[in-house]
Amino acid sequence: MLFPWNNTYVRLPQRFFARTNPVPVAEPCLIHLNESLATELGLDPDLLASPAGLAALSGNKLPENTEPISLAYAGHQFGHFVPQLGDGRAILLGEVIDRSGNRRDIQLKGAGRTPWSRGGDGRAALGPVLREYLLSEAMAALGIPTTRALAAVTTGETVFRETRLPGAIFTRVAASHVRVGTFQFFAARQDHEAVRALADYVIARHYPACAEAPNPYLALLEMVIRRQAELIAQWMLVGFIHGVMNTDNMAISGETIDYGPCAFMDHYNPSQVYSYIDSQGRYSYANQPPIARWNLTRLAETLLPLLADTEPAAIEAAQALLAQFQPHFEAAWYAGLARKLGLLQKQPGDLELAQELLDLMTSHRLDFTGTFRSLCTESGPAELEAWLVRWCHRLTTEDTSPAERQATMRAANPAFIPRNHLVEEVIDAAVNSGDLQPFEDLLAIVTRPYESQPGRERYTLPPEPSQVVRNTFCGT
Repeated sequence: MLFPWNNTYVRLPQRFFARTNPVPVAEPCLIHLNESLATELGLDPDLLASPAGLAALSGNKLPENTEPISLAYAGHQFGHFVPQLGDGRAILLGEVIDRSGNRRDIQLKGAGRTPWSRGGDGRAALGPVLREYLLSEAMAALGIPTTRALAAVTTGETVFRETRLPGAIFTRVAASHVRVGTFQFFAARQDHEAVRALADYVIARHYPACAEAPNPYLALLEMVIRRQAELIAQWMLVGFIHGVMNTDNMAISGETIDYGPCAFMDHYNPSQVYSYIDSQGRYSYANQPPIARWNLTRLAETLLPLLADTEPAAIEAAQALLAQFQPHFEAAWYAGLARKLGLLQKQPGDLELAQELLDLMTSHRLDFTGTFRSLCTESGPAELEAWLVRWCHRLTTEDTSPAERQATMRAANPAFIPRNHLVEEVIDAAVNSGDLQPFEDLLAIVTRPYESQPGRERYTLPPEPSQVVRNTFCGT
């Protein structure tokens, strides 16, 4: 069997989704298959790479027992509520149980129009597919919770955005596709029965321990808040900017989801924005923690009828949990900074030392990834000379050996990230020349982010002025 389906979401009431078949494409061709992920999912890589597998990954022929659906959800987009969004170009083929016993969704993106397409074509262009493949697999290699890339195929057809572009389909794997916006969809309709059913589903699938709590729904909200606080800290510790943190792009599972206009920072700038549509900087690097808390507040609003017997009591309980977001975030952020600096035994003044470094990096426009990686050998840019003296003196107070400290720092400071200009080089080669070798090369490099990789030094360098990518785009 190509996919040993074990579906649950499709067993929820009909109003949670629409049954939707993929629209066949002209000439599918496999770009890349993630063989190691396929094996992790309990799938046969050779079968997935066969004609039958390609037919399934392109939506041309559904495997046996497939129950394809597109999911309903709403969302706040740049602060404005849209009561009906849904999967406009994505179709959930089904769920499998991986070799670790975890339930995973398998979804096609760019598989054609759905009832939620809102006038769109339901397709994906090659560039955004390659970007999501690279970025999601890089994040996984960095150890950050994320959706994964199982496969990418070209369709043999063109899509129309600003111009004609080659079409592609992306196969995404996720712990689930339930979002804050999924809860909002039903809450906006005063469908309290559906909100409860969705909460029960999420508890059973993602947070089973919450079922044993005195109030499982309060426990659920608490767990989601903690997961998101820790996730945002992990993003920021590697300089990642999501770019479009709408409530429909926040996964209840705590995974990073929806790699649209995302990017990794080059020089450190807390106000950095790449997304072309984020003209006000709502989703800038430094705004990510408060925006996450804002999104979680919207989630709490949907759960109020489940949190207490009266609305005032429910609001009080929700506010108490939301107040935990910042302490959770700061604990994860400061612990991560300490690891990046090799400060393994907490001492007074450590936070000030770390903040001074960030301030210097801002004022001197120093490369975020490169600067931290250089510290692994107790070196750094000349602009940091005075700070380096103080930092090295602080290191002498550690009981850990230099070798242990350097190993910890190398595991916290990647040498390789999918830098914007490198991703654009890959997309340009694929779209304009049909050359996928740069994609293969960059994918191999960014999925080994903490290794030195001699001969690959150019991939560690920030862009030259002529290479700087100032804007990224959603791709829809």
